[in-house]
Amino acid sequence: MAFIDFLAFQEVTLLIAAVMIGYVGVVAFFALRRNDATGLKGVLRGGAIPLGSVGAIATTLALWGEVAWPLPGSYNILFTDIYLLFGVTLVILAVSMATSSRLQFAGLFALVAGGVTIAYGWSGYHLAMTKEPLETFLMYGAFGLSGILSFPATLVVDHYLTHPNGTAFASSAGIASARRRPSLLGATRAAQPIVGGSSGGSSEATSDARSTFRVPIYINATLIVFVAFVALAGIAALLYLDSTLPAHLASAP
Repeated sequence: MAFIDFLAFQEVTLLIAAVMIGYVGVVAFFALRRNDATGLKGVLRGGAIPLGSVGAIATTLALWGEVAWPLPGSYNILFTDIYLLFGVTLVILAVSMATSSRLQFAGLFALVAGGVTIAYGWSGYHLAMTKEPLETFLMYGAFGLSGILSFPATLVVDHYLTHPNGTAFASSAGIASARRRPSLLGATRAAQPIVGGSSGGSSEATSDARSTFRVPIYINATLIVFVAFVALAGIAALLYLDSTLPAHLASAP
């Protein structure tokens, strides 16, 4: 079998995944801040297909690489093992997003995979297993930290989706409600008899939930830090691709 160097293509899939996850994270962050559960579910379902496609491609290439060992030297172990974890993580995440399942289990898988990725990156750097050991370690570290931070981010999303009526963060919502000025109109209506079948109370409750919804600072910080590290991972993959692509194109089998 002819030697096939697909390292650059692997880096392309890393970049695509980082861009997709970062975009989904940003849109989901603003949907959560608007207390828009429907919009949040929509962006998760929408991002499942492209992420699942990249994950399936990565998993297939990694499984083939584990068996065929197409890359010479230490790259086989250093890249293919982690690339397989990367592909499986994306597939699990995509299935969870598409089926509206709890994301925290995909996040837990990503947390463990992220820790393993950092360990591989540090070993590659310490043993000088590549021509760019520092760049390799930085890329592995960025993706590994993104995986670790995905666990608290998925916990936040799961918690919010189980409380989509404005009670997800009850303490902050309660403080906001307590500070609202009393309404004479509301007091007058409270004294009136309740008419069966009227939807006015439900509409007012929904409106009040949206107007008093607040996202705590620590929740904002968790999601922002996660997206920031995904962005750093994408930049690291892009820089690594820029350093390997010329050689990849010039030395085709």
